[in-house]
Amino acid sequence: MPHPLRSSAPAARLPAFVLAAALALLTATLAPAPLLAAPGKGPDTVADVAERVMDAVVNISTSQNVAASRSVPQPQLPPGSPFEDFFDEFFKRRQDDGGEQRSRRVSSLGSGFVIDPSGLIVTNNHVIADADEIFANFNDGSKLKAELIGRDTKTDLALLRVKPDKPLVAVKFGDSEKLRVGDWVMAIGNPFGLGGTLTVGVVSARNRDINSGPYDNFIQTDAAINRGNSGGPLFNMDGEVIGINTAIISPSGGSIGIGFAVPAATAKPVIAQLGEFKEVRRGWIGVRIQPVTDDIAESLGLGKPRGALIGVVSENSPAARGGIKAGDVIVKFNGRDIKEVRDLTRTVADAMADTDVEVVVVRKGKEETLHLKVARMPEDDKPETPKPASDSQKVAPKKALGIELSAMSDELRKRYSIKSEINGVVITGVDASTPASDKGLKAGQVIVQVGQEAVASPSDVEKQVDALRKQGKRSALLLVSDGEGKQEFVTIPLN
Repeated sequence: MPHPLRSSAPAARLPAFVLAAALALLTATLAPAPLLAAPGKGPDTVADVAERVMDAVVNISTSQNVAASRSVPQPQLPPGSPFEDFFDEFFKRRQDDGGEQRSRRVSSLGSGFVIDPSGLIVTNNHVIADADEIFANFNDGSKLKAELIGRDTKTDLALLRVKPDKPLVAVKFGDSEKLRVGDWVMAIGNPFGLGGTLTVGVVSARNRDINSGPYDNFIQTDAAINRGNSGGPLFNMDGEVIGINTAIISPSGGSIGIGFAVPAATAKPVIAQLGEFKEVRRGWIGVRIQPVTDDIAESLGLGKPRGALIGVVSENSPAARGGIKAGDVIVKFNGRDIKEVRDLTRTVADAMADTDVEVVVVRKGKEETLHLKVARMPEDDKPETPKPASDSQKVAPKKALGIELSAMSDELRKRYSIKSEINGVVITGVDASTPASDKGLKAGQVIVQVGQEAVASPSDVEKQVDALRKQGKRSALLLVSDGEGKQEFVTIPLN
């Protein structure tokens, strides 16, 4: 049921002469402004654009059967009550007769839009998830049953098909990469089940990560988006779809001017693959990555943080076959600059399987160009830990950078549950008052590399630390693994 948007506080009343004076002052101050076509002024009207695209926006209604309890709670009786046996028998008989569970029909509403006159409709996956029946309700009052072609949970998109008697009004995707903060946009959807509703606002921000999935790069807008707008289009002023309205931040469920849309640049390849394969076939190269921090950038000679740091390369993966190594920083992939971790995640996913790509990495301060063939992302992208080439040698425990170090041994593997394929130098203790402790290093972890050089003994660690100091480095870059093989880079100050 729709909730009226009203204030709980009573409206304050002003004397008539105060209102008249205020109105006269406001009129005198602002009278010339509407006559000027000043730069930055909002659109005078969006009626022409709205008229052109409104019929392509549909309301999505779904229904499903869910189990519903029809039982009456059993009364709590004191032990030994003369009614205890009677009520126990009564409620047991109701349960045996199947009276506990009944099914009921529930409905939900969302939005969508037609992208092909033959009947292809885009919406959010969460709008149609678990639905038994899906219907598209059009602006002219007609209603068609929809078939689910495919869905993608990672971007929350779905593609539907209806079978119309005549071609439908359709809209096209625009170029969301050209959007700028401050550009005017228009949202059309079905808020609170009211039917087709249009709101206008601006692009508030781009490339927002709201932790909803691995490919987050949402457009943020202040155009009013409410419950029921999900799956509806976000238009530019040319009537092109530049986003799919998906989420809002709101303590009440109503719009507070913070809405998010999946960019058209993300949606287009997903929708194309759903139409062709009924699923999304993402690219995969077999690496684990982490952000490049200021300390890591300094340690690697990058100058400023950029790119995506490779922590793990899966054995026999496209990355391994292409020559990518742990410690490399990917700064360009398939012609696209990689400024941060999410850029690489999305760029690799967008690449088609069996595509040959060029990858630019920074390795030991120098750029190198590598070539590899992208594979299809497996269902469970869980790369194996690469196997080091040589065995460790046993030496007495030593200390470096406030870390107690020991050579790998069977006893340490057993004590810390370190897998057999993990080799390096075992951390057996960390001084609490040192940066190593602040960085989260702890006993049981394994130092695999120092300064992008493999280490097999505590002496190797000491030598590498001394070499870094002589090079004038302010911090040491350590590749550290846990007992399961999960690796990450950590920087420790050398002073």
